[in-house]
Amino acid sequence: MTIERVVDAHVHLWDPARADWYPYLAGMQQLDMGDISGMCRRFDQTIYFSETAKWNVQKFIHVAAAAPAKLTDETRELDEQAEATGHPDALIGGVVPSDDTGELERQLDDQMASKRFRGIRIMGEGDQALPTPAILKALQDRGLIFELMVHPDQLSEAAAALDGWELPVVVEHTGWPRSNDPEEYELWATGMAALAGLRENVTCKLSGLAMPMQSMDAAKFAPWIEHAIDLFNVDRCMFASNFPVDGMHGTFDDLYSTYDELTAGLDEPTREKLFAGNAERIYRC
Repeated sequence: MTIERVVDAHVHLWDPARADWYPYLAGMQQLDMGDISGMCRRFDQTIYFSETAKWNVQKFIHVAAAAPAKLTDETRELDEQAEATGHPDALIGGVVPSDDTGELERQLDDQMASKRFRGIRIMGEGDQALPTPAILKALQDRGLIFELMVHPDQLSEAAAALDGWELPVVVEHTGWPRSNDPEEYELWATGMAALAGLRENVTCKLSGLAMPMQSMDAAKFAPWIEHAIDLFNVDRCMFASNFPVDGMHGTFDDLYSTYDELTAGLDEPTREKLFAGNAERIYRC
């Protein structure tokens, strides 16, 4: 069987030379990700489509990675780029968490002027990475997506914070484990079960595992990918590359060959959902 097409649900386009936009790339900051030199490179659409040429990537979703002060500018610029090139096909922006509801709403409304804008993620540490009721209400009122980016030790807490909300939620990076240790897996499995047990509006992005595994080996990915699909089911999961970040540990071909191997036993309609259809539905693109 072959993968007919790909809709990549998580891509970053950036240029480390823009130090005010991407200071952690320009400054080679410590990000608790090991050696980040492999991702500190210019990554634009030409490079992306060159590196993905074997996989019939038809669409991709861009996810915010700019400095807080540049988040709205990043969304606007990429929407303008899409007007000229056709891509990115949907945009996940960002907000700077604030106790001021008016400021949160302003940040969202500014980005909603970009027609491919679909929602936000929060880049932060600890409690800052968890959504506040004010953020969730502002997103829910606008029909926007919240993308959750926390490690396994906060997944259960995040599930409690999200309980009862009806907005679309995407769990990024397969729950973002930090290692392949059994203790981390147990913590992760508990938290992911709590998230999967919420409403059908909570979905899982199968991505980001090359970071903690420091490998794209199918045997290392298998326990995480297979259990995530078991928990959320095939209608609530989607594959993504997280490029160029995961590119520190292999090529796009390596990564999608692993995804291909891990789903080889599934029928073609199911694989179509995981590799393309679910992302199109969730991101409305």
